[in-house]
This record gives sequence, C-alpha cells and structure tokens, in this order.
Amino acid sequence: MSKASDLLHQMLRIRMVEEEIAERYAEQEMRCPVHLSIGQEAPAVGVCAVLQQADWVFSGHRNHAHYLAKGGDLKRMLAEIYGKETGCCGGRGGSMHLTDQQAGFIGATPIVGSTIPIAVGAALTAQLRGEDRVVVIFLGDGAVETGVFHESVNFACVRNLPVIFACEDNGYSVYSPMSVRQPPSRSLSELAAGHGIVTSKVDGNDVVAVMAEAGAAVKRARENGAPSFIEMTTYRWREHCGPDFDNHIGYRSENEFEQWRDLDPIGALAASAHYDGTESELEGMKKAIAQEIEEAFEFAKESPFPPAGDAAKGVYA
Repeated sequence: MSKASDLLHQMLRIRMVEEEIAERYAEQEMRCPVHLSIGQEAPAVGVCAVLQQADWVFSGHRNHAHYLAKGGDLKRMLAEIYGKETGCCGGRGGSMHLTDQQAGFIGATPIVGSTIPIAVGAALTAQLRGEDRVVVIFLGDGAVETGVFHESVNFACVRNLPVIFACEDNGYSVYSPMSVRQPPSRSLSELAAGHGIVTSKVDGNDVVAVMAEAGAAVKRARENGAPSFIEMTTYRWREHCGPDFDNHIGYRSENEFEQWRDLDPIGALAASAHYDGTESELEGMKKAIAQEIEEAFEFAKESPFPPAGDAAKGVYA
C-alpha cells in the first residue's frame, strides 16, 4: 500500500467508524457522550503518520480519531464506549477517557486543556531519562484560551522539551465562533508565538500538508528537543457533542457547513495527484473497513459488563 493509500485508508476508517457510532447511538446502548471528528480526520492521521510507536500522544474529549490514528485497538475502543469489561479502560471511562499505552496513546480527559500539562510533564520525563521520545498533545482552538496552555508552552520553551502542540482549529468552542473569543486578525499561531515557540499554520483538511508540517516538528523535537505549535484549520460536520447535525440551531449556517463539506479531506486526497489508486481499489478498501467495523461492534456488544463487585476498583479515597 502506498503512503497516500495508507493515509486514505486511515481517514476513511476513522470516518466510517464514527458514522457507524452515530448510526447506532439511538439504540441507547452507548450510555456515554460522544464527540465525533467527522470532517476533521486529516490532523489526526497526518500527525500520527510521522510518529514512532514509542512516541506518546495525549488528547481531549474529541479523541477517537487520535486514538485510532496512533494505533489504538478498535474493538477495545468500541467496547469502552459500550461500557464493557473488555474496553480499553475496563468500561469505566467511556468515549472521553480512551487509553492504549501499548500503542503510545497515553490518555484523554474531557476537561478542556487538562491533558496539556500532563503531556508537557511526560516530555520532561523523556528528556530527564534521555529517552528518544516525542510527545504530541492534540488540543482544540478553545484550549488555547486556557491559562494552563500558556503556562505549559512557556515551560516547554524554557526547558526545550520534545513536545508538539497539535491544535485542531475547527472554528468553534462548543457554539462560540472565534469572532466572539479573539480580536479580529489574531491567529492562534501568533498567540502561541509570543512565548517563543516555533509555530506554523497549515490547511488541516490537507493530510499531506499536515504530515509534512508535523514531520518537520517531529524532526526538531527529536534532534534538538525543541517544542512546536501547529495550527491546523479544519471543521467538524456534526454537533459539538452527539451523533446529529446541528446547523438548524443558529450558531452556524447551512451555507457555511456546505462550503466546508466541499473541502472534505478524504475526497480531497482521493482526487489528488498523491493518490493513484483505482475506483475498484477504493471500493475494496471500504468493504474491508466495513467488515472490520461490523466485527468490532459485535465484539463490543457481546462482551460482558464489568462485575458489580469491581465497582470500587481503581477508586481512591
């Protein structure tokens, strides 16, 4: 499989997994909130494509794409969303607390910005131990407005840590557009640059461009221990939290949505010169992914719930 085919496969796999989650959510068997990345698969795939297994990734509430792109186990992810014992957190965490340490996906939490200092601490640990490890923290544009983001970027620059702040700028913090949160003409990369960190801005729907920018950042981190901030402009198609579309509630227009949907990262790569596969190969890819997804859902639904006696396991007082 060519590199472009691999990128396309990964984005398509994430899209199809999340569309199936959205389709089945009304069955009321997934009893946790879900934040879907449909429409913004390219940042996760492009960044993780240049990482090694030993590198670590941290994320937030919208983390399915990051988990899968870093090599997380699909069956265990779905089992976790169903609250099953076979889930990656034993059914205790749900959609917003995925983890797979073997794959290098260390964890995610729902509180905006909360994993940023943890990721920076992990980069400090790697530096102190002399480990060849790059740490990536995926964050949304809203997290850039938290105090802990600025404290963490400053500390990463002071200590010259091998950490990458991968910012998915989808234009909204829940329902609030950038226009009501930041002064006009200010970009997030400019905001981060004030701390002295190397910054860049890239089309977050162009997975090849994302991969190139992330590759340069990883090279800096691995060779010089230098931190980077990458602003990746993209767009989520579905509601902030949940399986549905929400263009009708007034915070964004149907026209805006349609303009961004035309910039679909999957369709863009499939139509580009980077991808040389045939239509039949693409259809074969979709069929294979669909079969994998069906088997993963069967695994999740047939898995047992955690025994009642384990309710206090992992709980500390």
